[in-house]
Amino acid sequence: MFQSDLLREKRILITGGGTGLGKAMAQRFLELGATVYICGRRHEVLAQTVAEFTQLTPGRIHSAVCDVRDLPRVEEMVSTIWKDGPINIVVNNAAGNFMARTEELSPGAFEAVLGIVLMGTINITMACGRRWLSAKQNGVMLNIATTYADTGCAYVVPSAIAKAGVAALTRSLAVEWGNRGIRMNAIAPGPIPTEGAFSRLLPRRELEKFALDRNPLGRFGTPEELANLAAFLVSDGAGYINGEVVVMDGGEWLQGAGEFSSFGRQLSDQDWELFKPRKK
Repeated sequence: MFQSDLLREKRILITGGGTGLGKAMAQRFLELGATVYICGRRHEVLAQTVAEFTQLTPGRIHSAVCDVRDLPRVEEMVSTIWKDGPINIVVNNAAGNFMARTEELSPGAFEAVLGIVLMGTINITMACGRRWLSAKQNGVMLNIATTYADTGCAYVVPSAIAKAGVAALTRSLAVEWGNRGIRMNAIAPGPIPTEGAFSRLLPRRELEKFALDRNPLGRFGTPEELANLAAFLVSDGAGYINGEVVVMDGGEWLQGAGEFSSFGRQLSDQDWELFKPRKK
C-alpha cells in the first residue's frame, strides 16, 4: 500500500529506536527510502540494530547514545546530526512504564517515568523545533502517546501523567507552530507486544488473556501495524493532518477508559509481587 520511495530523501530521528516499536518504525522508514538516526541509552543495543539494518540498507542507518533526560547531551546529539544536514522528521518514542500500586511508588519512580516520557519528549522537541524555526524549515514531529492520556489510568499513574503531557504538547504546538511549517501529531497505541514492555506490564499469561478478552478485535496490535501508521502520518500524504492523537487499539478504548484499571483491581498481594523489579 506504500510506494517504496515514500520517504526518500527524508532524514528521521527516532528516540528509543533500538528496540520495540522504535525499531519497528526504523525498519519501515528505511524500507520506504529514509535515512534514519536512532538514539537510546544502551550502546550495545543500538549497535546490534544498526548492524542488522545495515545489511538491508547500507549507509542509511545511524545511531547515537543519548539519554533524552539529559538536555546537554540531547543538544550535543542534535547538533552532531545536523552537521550532516537537517532532520526532516522526529519521532518521540522513548518511554518507560510499569504497573504498581501508586502508594508504593518512590519519588524516584515518578521522576524516572516523567523524565523519560515527558521531559525527554520536551527536550528533543525543543532542540529540533528551534532549529526548524530558526532556519524557516518545515518539519514533522510524531509523538507516541497512549489511549489513557485523556482519561488517566490506575496502576500506571506516572505514565498517565507523562503521556497526558505529551498529548497536550502535541496539540498545543500543532497550533503554535503550524503556520510556520511544522506538523505535530501523535499515535495512541493500545497493547502491542514488544520485548521488555509486556514482561513488566503483563507478567502472567492469565493477564494477557484478560487483556485480549477486553479487546473488541480479540487480539493485540503488532509493531508492523504501528510502523505503517507512523509512516503514513509522517509522510507528505498526511500533510493536512495536524494536532491529532490517532488511536490504534482495536476499539479497546471505546469500551472503557484506563487500559490497566480493570484488571489491576483483580490482583492479590501475591500477584503484585510479580510486578516488583528483581534485584540483579
